[in-house]
Amino acid sequence: MMSATDAPQTTWHAILRQALKDNDVRLVTYVPDNVLRPLIEGIHADPFFTAFTCAREEEAVGIVTGASMAGMRGIVMMQTSGFATLPNVLASLPVAFQVPVLMVVSERGTMGEFNPGQAIVCRTMRPILDSMGIEHHTMTRLDEAAFMADRTIRQAFATRWPACLIISPLLSGGRK
Repeated sequence: MMSATDAPQTTWHAILRQALKDNDVRLVTYVPDNVLRPLIEGIHADPFFTAFTCAREEEAVGIVTGASMAGMRGIVMMQTSGFATLPNVLASLPVAFQVPVLMVVSERGTMGEFNPGQAIVCRTMRPILDSMGIEHHTMTRLDEAAFMADRTIRQAFATRWPACLIISPLLSGGRK
C-alpha cells in the first residue's frame, strides 16, 4: 500500500485523501464548499469513507466527537466562514474532553478576497485555535502536503487533541 508520504505529487486533494486513508480516518462530515469540492467528490467516490453533508459546522463537530469517543476516526471539513461558528463547540466538546477532532478548513478572506465577512474570520481563526491550544498548520505547498497532513493527523490521535489543517489558496487555487 502506498502511503501519503510516498504518494505521487498529483493534487492536494488526492494527497490529503490518501493521508486520511493511511491514518484510518473513515468518517467525513462537511458543510459543502467549492474549494473543497474535489476532495469531497474523491471521498464520496471511495468506498473506504463514510461521508455526508451536515447542516452546520457545529453539527459536524458533534458527530465526529461522538464517533471518536466510540472508536471511529473522523474529520470535519468546512470553509473559513464556517469556522466562525465553532469556538463554543470546540471549547466545550473536543477540547474539554481531549477528543482528537480533525478539521480541514479551506482558507478564504485573504489574497484578494471580496467578502469582508470572510476576511474578518480569516484574521481571527488562527488566534482562536491558538487560544484553545489546537495545533494548526497551513498547507501552502504541494511538495509539503503529504508530510504535513500525515503528521498533523498522527499527532492529533497520539495526543488525543483536536487539530486543524488550513488549505491556503496558494495550494488550492482559491475560490474559482
